[in-house]
Amino acid sequence: MSLGFDIPADDLAKRHRKERVFEWICLSALWAGVVILGILVLGTTYQAWGWLDWQFLTSWDSRKPAEAGLLAPLWGSFWILTLTALFTIPVGLGAAVYLEEYSSDTWMRRIIQVNLSNLAGVPSIVYGILGMTVFVRAFGIFGSEGKKLVIELGITQWTIPLPFGRCVVSGALTLTLLVLPTVIVAAQEALRGIPASIRHASLALGATKWQTIRHQVIPAALPGILTGVILAMSRAMGEAAPLILIGALTYVAFAPGRIDSLDDVFKDPGAILNAPFDTFSALPIQVFSWISRPKAGFQHVSAAGIIVLLVVLITMNSVAIYARQRFRTKLKW
Repeated sequence: MSLGFDIPADDLAKRHRKERVFEWICLSALWAGVVILGILVLGTTYQAWGWLDWQFLTSWDSRKPAEAGLLAPLWGSFWILTLTALFTIPVGLGAAVYLEEYSSDTWMRRIIQVNLSNLAGVPSIVYGILGMTVFVRAFGIFGSEGKKLVIELGITQWTIPLPFGRCVVSGALTLTLLVLPTVIVAAQEALRGIPASIRHASLALGATKWQTIRHQVIPAALPGILTGVILAMSRAMGEAAPLILIGALTYVAFAPGRIDSLDDVFKDPGAILNAPFDTFSALPIQVFSWISRPKAGFQHVSAAGIIVLLVVLITMNSVAIYARQRFRTKLKW
């Protein structure tokens, strides 16, 4: 017996059985990952129970587990992410706009595109080695002792070490190299998804190419661009290997620039300029440091730090989802 398309009923039944088996395999893989993740999160939460409180979030690190806090790495991560975003967003968006809107299909563009795809998969520790060589040591061109560039700004002065050394800027630039390929590729995909008719209609009405890109293409692609940027920042937030290689400190009892409140900014406005060139710690580095300490209490402290890091990452991903949905609802084509 056969059906309408000359496919035997037995063969069709076998196909359906294989399809159901494959569906169950995929579903099992999904739930296996969810269950394992849930067990890890529950185990970490159990260890952190009773240790994660306001005192933990507002205290500096200590050699005593009961007094250790997360304030210094929180400020360090804030400065690193802020500078990374300032470096990454203009360069990433500009590169994506040029590659998609202005560049023609030449051999150079194809080489750049292939390299962007490859760089997105390079291990983060390689970027740490690159950051150590380029930003921390600057290939040794300033000598073993280095130099300092002092810029007078009226009531204050701005001191820039050359090379940068083990400071916030070095970490931010290293993480910029790490996430920049991801941002460029995500922005390219977002720009590529805008219908060509939008561009043609704008140009037909007399707009220049830049006006079309600025007022039509980029606003329409903004949901995808923001999603790529925030997810890239989330990756930068959780990276530890590059920061370890460039020499981020594991024990810090101060914030970059000694700024931990608005009062500090008013007392010394120049601290904002000097903070990027100060030493720092970060959330992944601090968790790594606590885990490696021999005292049993630090296992609970590190678990509390992991929970804080997870909350920050989940919050950033939630913001990406919200931004994407919000801007999509505003699109009117």
